[in-house]
Amino acid sequence: MPVNNIEDVRKNVKEWKKEGLTVGLVPTMGALHAGHLSLIKKAKETCDRVVVSVFVNPIQFGPAEDYDKYPRTLDADEKLCNSEGVDIVFAPTPAEMYGGGRLSNDTLTYVCPPFFYVNKLCGKTRVGHFDGVCTVVLKLFNIVQPDYAFFGQKDAQQVVIVKKMVKDLNVPVQIIQCPIVREESGLALSSRNKYLSEEGKKDALVLSRILNNIKSCYLKGITDVSALKETAYSFLTDKHDLEYLEILDKNTLEEKDKADDDTIVLIACRVEGVRLIDNVYLGGK
Repeated sequence: MPVNNIEDVRKNVKEWKKEGLTVGLVPTMGALHAGHLSLIKKAKETCDRVVVSVFVNPIQFGPAEDYDKYPRTLDADEKLCNSEGVDIVFAPTPAEMYGGGRLSNDTLTYVCPPFFYVNKLCGKTRVGHFDGVCTVVLKLFNIVQPDYAFFGQKDAQQVVIVKKMVKDLNVPVQIIQCPIVREESGLALSSRNKYLSEEGKKDALVLSRILNNIKSCYLKGITDVSALKETAYSFLTDKHDLEYLEILDKNTLEEKDKADDDTIVLIACRVEGVRLIDNVYLGGK
């Protein structure tokens, strides 16, 4: 059975720490797929004990976003975690995480990352999203006290922001970023892929095609950022609602005029109304 309360998690972790065991945390919102599985496997390889959190975090969703319909598959998630030897599946309620009552800026202490990191990419249209992400991640770090925490590259902006938070607030946890896992077609795995029809999944391949084409152009010697972006637009049709295509420094998210091996290309696009994101490093990892 999943553990639902904070004190039970803390008791277990305290015993592990007494034994000198290392603890890994894989924070998720559930609806686990092969991408999450890769994080769990890496955590198992790295740590003596592994906690997977399954929590659809209400404070990172905006008023018009899909909190209520976000897929919740706790039974299946627990089975997958058990099959991989996860030690604790931590599945709290919002009341357990936030103390019940009304969640708002007036009643909750938020962790707000620097404006420079959030006023771009996903943060530009999802106002307050990363305040919610950093708040829940720091709470999970305080509850589990992991030595390592595992995040997927697909949420590249999130990883940069979490690393910044950990550094600035002196949180004693090492952030491990794991590669994007894709379907055989090239589509990046996401819990939101469940919302797509089969035709929509084919249309969604435009994201990886654009990224792969930009990387191919870079490897052929094209480094001008404007020229690289220009190569993308021929792939788009009226089935694609492009939100952003950005070419930035992979560590700082600063804009670049010329791409180099420390560059990441990030894209967000709606297909059948479903918001999808993807990215690629131009110089490898």
